[in-house]
Amino acid sequence: MPRMTPSEAFVETMAVHGVKEIFGIMGSAFMDAMDIFEPAGIRFISVVHEQGAAHMADGYSRVSGKQGVCIGQNGPGISNCVTGIAAAFWAHSPVVIVTPETGTMGIGLGGFQEANQLPMFQEFTKYQVHLNNPNRMAEFTGRCFDRALSEMGPTQINVPRDLFYGEIDVDIPEPMHLDRGPGGERTLKEAATLLTNAKFPVIVSGGGVVNAGGVDACKKLAERLGSPVVNSYLHNDSFPASHSLWCGPLGYQGSKAGMKLINQADVVLALGTRLGPFGTLPQYGLDYWPSKAKIIQVDADHRMLGLVKKVSVGICGDAKASAEAMLDRLEAATLASDKNKEERAAIIAATKKEWEQELDGWLHEKDAFSEEVIKKAGQDFLHPRQVLRELEKAMPEDVMVSTDIGNINSVANSYLRFEKPRSFFAAMSFGNCGYAFPTIIGAKVAAPGRPAIAYAGDGAWGMSMGEVMTCVRENIPTTAVVFNNGQWGAEKKNQVDFYNQRFVAGELDNQSFANIARAMGAEGITVNRLEDVGTALKTAIAAQMNDHKTTVVEIMCTQELGDPFRRDALSKPVRYLDKYKKYV
Repeated sequence: MPRMTPSEAFVETMAVHGVKEIFGIMGSAFMDAMDIFEPAGIRFISVVHEQGAAHMADGYSRVSGKQGVCIGQNGPGISNCVTGIAAAFWAHSPVVIVTPETGTMGIGLGGFQEANQLPMFQEFTKYQVHLNNPNRMAEFTGRCFDRALSEMGPTQINVPRDLFYGEIDVDIPEPMHLDRGPGGERTLKEAATLLTNAKFPVIVSGGGVVNAGGVDACKKLAERLGSPVVNSYLHNDSFPASHSLWCGPLGYQGSKAGMKLINQADVVLALGTRLGPFGTLPQYGLDYWPSKAKIIQVDADHRMLGLVKKVSVGICGDAKASAEAMLDRLEAATLASDKNKEERAAIIAATKKEWEQELDGWLHEKDAFSEEVIKKAGQDFLHPRQVLRELEKAMPEDVMVSTDIGNINSVANSYLRFEKPRSFFAAMSFGNCGYAFPTIIGAKVAAPGRPAIAYAGDGAWGMSMGEVMTCVRENIPTTAVVFNNGQWGAEKKNQVDFYNQRFVAGELDNQSFANIARAMGAEGITVNRLEDVGTALKTAIAAQMNDHKTTVVEIMCTQELGDPFRRDALSKPVRYLDKYKKYV
């Protein structure tokens, strides 16, 4: 066994796993390892805030399919990463977080920057390990990287800072490559039988399809069945939008076409999706989930099978391999759906056309509050829906887009269409503000040849705009589209619907985000005319791809508000004490 230091073992193990970039903020706790990142071929990307580092590692993972890595100083640097790791967990991103800890002789004494760091992440990691002996540095580091990919989620290695030093004799373990199968023979046979007899099958294509590289397999299976394909919530890149069978995303502010079509299903194939509750809630007044349909669910994690929706067949398998296995069984079979294939194709086309026409004509929100604020806004503020449509038209085909949480960003779900996988990134069920911009930075690092755009509302932008300095300093050109409407829109909508327009803490008095961007060394564009939206985006993309410049496109929007996230989440207030009785 070769002799080396634990720091060298740590760095060599990462190098064997193909690590080229690490996101974080420097710190004394891991400085001995950081000192040799460069000769190992590892770039340390210094960020503004550690939450941003975790989001960047997430974005890197989601584009590359490889492990993204983040690191920070023990204690506060590590606690700052919790939100970003939680978002990565819900996105099934193979992120490895390295958490240097207080030295072994100081643990439990309440010393400087001491914290118990494993419990912070226990809800949001697939695997955690604490280095208890420097001789196991390579073993534990390698295991974290292996488990991140095999479990498809974040893993954590916790290293007391003094254990980076010393001398050990160790072999660097080779990465483990896991093959995933299609599922069990019995369940595949049962699924094939249901699909053979289905008259109106519908496929829900989820994140598992993207992670498995299974979009083409899903497409072939859909074509054999003549089945409409809907994207699971916030996985709009799981099926090509130009395909005749694509019907758009389910979930909040999704596609009415997709909802109306899945409502007609007698068999639903949920391919690589857990069918989460937020992604299947009623929308637009439509309780669209087909209560009488047979459901086939495919997921690589057996714990997801039947978790949210009752399933007829649960297949624990890889989405791509399962789709291919089912197609093999159906290829030569006589299907019940063969008889009405042309009829269903016409229904699909007509339903999609109707929805697109509705979107084209849906120029602004039409509730009483929105109508009033539109009137007050005047000509210098734009309707969000019109803006989103113009942005959609101006998107390059190879684009990557991340969206933040918030009202306009949620409405964007109807307008974001993609031709290739690993193109769309959102905070998923965790739904944290400040997600979009650092995530798209990480995506850009993983795919520098692709245009990268982040969507953020003005509130969420305030949490992440400091990372513009990261883009400028580290030469990572990106584009941010900031919807400036002077409010926390999603929560303000609740105050409209439930709290008699008592706007507590909902208004934002913003400075010019374009000016702030320029002050940080980036480009800034302010847009207040509809005809300039597409031009501004194209200008920003050209600056990104040709001149390596980051641009913030600030779009001045009205304060109109789309439907709330969920009408079942709040109730009309009840007050009993006299001094509160008018607050109803």
